[in-house]
Amino acid sequence: MKTRILSAMVLALAVSAFASGADFRVVANNSVPVSSLSKKAASDLFLKKTVKWEGGAPVVPVDQLESSTVRQGFSKAVHGKTAAAVKSYWNQQIFSGRDVPPIEKRSDAEVLAFVRSTPGAIGYVSESTATDGVRVLTVN
Repeated sequence: MKTRILSAMVLALAVSAFASGADFRVVANNSVPVSSLSKKAASDLFLKKTVKWEGGAPVVPVDQLESSTVRQGFSKAVHGKTAAAVKSYWNQQIFSGRDVPPIEKRSDAEVLAFVRSTPGAIGYVSESTATDGVRVLTVN
């Protein structure tokens, strides 16, 4: 019995570690003046706590749909929260009249098209997605 419980716990931890792996890339418009960000800095950009890039240009974050696998992984890795918890944060911001969440795109292709064409834009795509025409940022 103890062996089964221990095995189940190990399996749950392994699945959790695999699911929260960094299966995404953060991408930005070529006008963005940085090549790397800390997790906190990236989180602050997507939560609109930081609204301007170095040099004063506005930050334009774009999210994927809450149900997407890439958003789930991004939220866990960068915000340290589930996508549902981030949505709850945005609901609080909306209801208090402080801000609105980033726009959402349905796919990696839509995120890339938006980021390519929008100065100051930052988003994320699946790790396996080709990222031609955008800057890939290192997040550590």
